[in-house]
Amino acid sequence: MTKLTLASYPHMLGFEQLERMLERSAKSGNEGYPPFNIEQTSDRSYRITLAVAGFREEDLSITVEDRQLVIRGRQGEDNEGRVFLHRGIAGRQFQRSFVLADGVEVGEALMENGLLHVDLTQAKPETVVQTISIRKG
Repeated sequence: MTKLTLASYPHMLGFEQLERMLERSAKSGNEGYPPFNIEQTSDRSYRITLAVAGFREEDLSITVEDRQLVIRGRQGEDNEGRVFLHRGIAGRQFQRSFVLADGVEVGEALMENGLLHVDLTQAKPETVVQTISIRKG
C-alpha cells in the first residue's frame, strides 16, 4: 500500500513542514488527562483551559518548543502524615502538547479556581503581491 503524502502532489510545493506538524500532532499521545477546552475568544485569539485541580503554579510549566505548546504538571509528594481511606483525585504528572500554526503566539497564562488558562493570538497575515519579471534567455 502506498502512503500518500503532500509531496505526492506536484502542485503542493513547500508543504513538507505542514506534513511533519500533522505527524507530530498524531504522535503526541495525549491520553485524556487532564481534560481541556479550546475556545475562540475573538477573530484572532484563542484560549486553552486545562482542569488542573490540586496543582499549584509552581507544579506547572509552560514552554514553546519548535512551534509546539507543551504544558507539564508534576506534583510534589506532600503525603507525609496523611492516611487516605480513598484516593480518587488524580495527582499524577502529565504532559499536554498542542501544535501551533505559524503566526500563533502564546500570550499570558492565568491560574483560577483549579483551571489553567493559556491565551493564544494569531497575527493577521500580510497580503503580498509580487510581480516577477521575465528575462530573455
